Amino acid sequence: MATTEQPPSTNRLRAWMLEGLSDMGKAGGHTGPHAEPEPPHKGQRWYRVMCLTGVDYFSTLGYQPGIAALAAGLLSPVATLVLVVVTLAGALPVYRRVAEESPHGEGSIAMLERLLSFWKGKLFVLTLLGFAATDFLITITLSAADASTHLIENPHLQSTLHGRQMLITLLLVALLGAVFLKGFLEAIGVAVALVVAYLGLNAVVVVVGMWHVLTAGHVVTDWTSALTTEHGNVFAMIGVSLLVFPKLALGLSGFETGVAVMPHVQGDPDDTEENPKGRIRDTKKLLTAAALIMSVFLIATSFITTVLIPANEFKSGGQANGRALAFLAHEYLGNAFGTVYDLSTIAILWFAGASAMAGLLNLMPRYLPRYGMAPHWARAVRPMVIVFTLVAFLVTWLFDANVDAQSGAYATGVLVLMTSAAIAVTIVARRAGQRGWTIGFATVSAVLIYVTVANVIERPDGVKIGACFIVGIMLVSLLSRLARAFELRVTSVTLDPLAERFVRDMASRKMRFIANEPGHRDKAEYRDKIEQIRADNDMPEQEDFVFVEVTVTDPSEFEAGLTVRGEVLHDRYRVLTLESASIPNALAALLLHARDMTGCTPHIYFEWTEGNPFANFLRFFLFGQGEVAPVTREVLREAEADRVRRPRVHTG
Repeated sequence: MATTEQPPSTNRLRAWMLEGLSDMGKAGGHTGPHAEPEPPHKGQRWYRVMCLTGVDYFSTLGYQPGIAALAAGLLSPVATLVLVVVTLAGALPVYRRVAEESPHGEGSIAMLERLLSFWKGKLFVLTLLGFAATDFLITITLSAADASTHLIENPHLQSTLHGRQMLITLLLVALLGAVFLKGFLEAIGVAVALVVAYLGLNAVVVVVGMWHVLTAGHVVTDWTSALTTEHGNVFAMIGVSLLVFPKLALGLSGFETGVAVMPHVQGDPDDTEENPKGRIRDTKKLLTAAALIMSVFLIATSFITTVLIPANEFKSGGQANGRALAFLAHEYLGNAFGTVYDLSTIAILWFAGASAMAGLLNLMPRYLPRYGMAPHWARAVRPMVIVFTLVAFLVTWLFDANVDAQSGAYATGVLVLMTSAAIAVTIVARRAGQRGWTIGFATVSAVLIYVTVANVIERPDGVKIGACFIVGIMLVSLLSRLARAFELRVTSVTLDPLAERFVRDMASRKMRFIANEPGHRDKAEYRDKIEQIRADNDMPEQEDFVFVEVTVTDPSEFEAGLTVRGEVLHDRYRVLTLESASIPNALAALLLHARDMTGCTPHIYFEWTEGNPFANFLRFFLFGQGEVAPVTREVLREAEADRVRRPRVHTG
């Protein structure tokens, strides 16, 4: 029968789309769009790597002052001061501890994964991945929307581009996707240039703004008078600031990225992968420096924008909406400087979206393939870029490319991840017996839980989007796990000397295994099992067997190596023992390994499993045991297409 071959162009397109797929998920394999993390001792100095996380963290200056002014009004500087206190006294200590506990960039999700086991751990991680996807995707769409705002509101382009914000935002998102389809390498040098230029221009705006505040004394007087009239006293101001604080939570973004870039930090010459103390120390410097720089800019920019910009300009349609500092740059330094400032802001906002896309592409392959909860093509970068770009298009359309509308969803993703980090370090400190740190981290956790809940109540869009991502990820993950249930999920098979001796000895005759569910392991158990197998299969008594016993460890795991140990029980019965997440997959892997090692076809004998076949399949799917005989045969069928070479499965 003739087979229809795919056209060469289709094959080339498929190969291009799935480039690097075979290397994904292997030890040391490439698992994202980046170049491999630089080897130990050959990374970058911490202050250069800080700029890599800074394109995400510092770029929030493009919209944070305007969001603070809309949320707190005249109280914006006071509310921002509360934000800075939470940043320096709460978020910073938490993530310094996260850096200690996950020095290879895994972050708080991996910490919680280690603290939880079985399916509850996997489901919890999938939930956090849903919020992480919310965080990163909204970073892409919000940054693109704010970049388009700066472009449209530029005096030189306002008349030409007015009313085209949606189109421009979609084009920026598409351009981001196109860059990743071509191949994107994180360029720390580009990040350094962008951050230095952007912070330098912001420093100029801040200095000029402060000069105008000082030279026009009535500005401060008018502000303090209005503040006192509206709120009465300092305690009332602080109370209101605490209430509106959840709306300012975007100013906390960037810490997860700061931990994620740890593998790029140079560290000390004597660092090891097991104990990278220099990398941990320098990452703490990175996090501290970034938090201090951002805190200074947040306080200064919230103050000058509040006292120098009329309140109505911050509202939707106002010239300072989503671009408060750009408004001041044009107002006090002229359109030429303002245009340079706009270009710098657009560049760093766009690069923040690139950093978020890179985070997505690194995060998903780190967990889902290892859980067996992603299709094979999800290991490749380009198909996932297309998926994430299309989702970003949908989010942009749903939010009408509006910065203010997306801020709630972004804040929810950021806050959930930060809360999970605070809870993780609290548990770690408690287990380490560090009472003071436990109390401190528990306090930070309580504050972040309050902020998260308040943000969700007032702006439920974030949790709705997060819930959609969670449901989508879980549904796709479970369907993928179901579709891949019959894969040969063992990465390697190692036999100890006695086990290898058993297998080679049988190869001189017939290689016959009996699958046995271990019970009391007494002499009667093995004697009765042999008699039953001989009776069920009408075999002569001179045939000898080797028992195989699999103990299920964590059935929620998907791929792992297999170690086989041999032992002789009751001076007569040869037994191979092994541990695995799934009995059928382990047995199939052992049979194929024995065949390849000896060149002989092995036979294995089972009892039929009593009970409802559907219930038994669910037991296999969830707990690694159940319909052992037919599932073992199916795993072998998928792993070995040649029926002649396939190990034989007998069931009585």
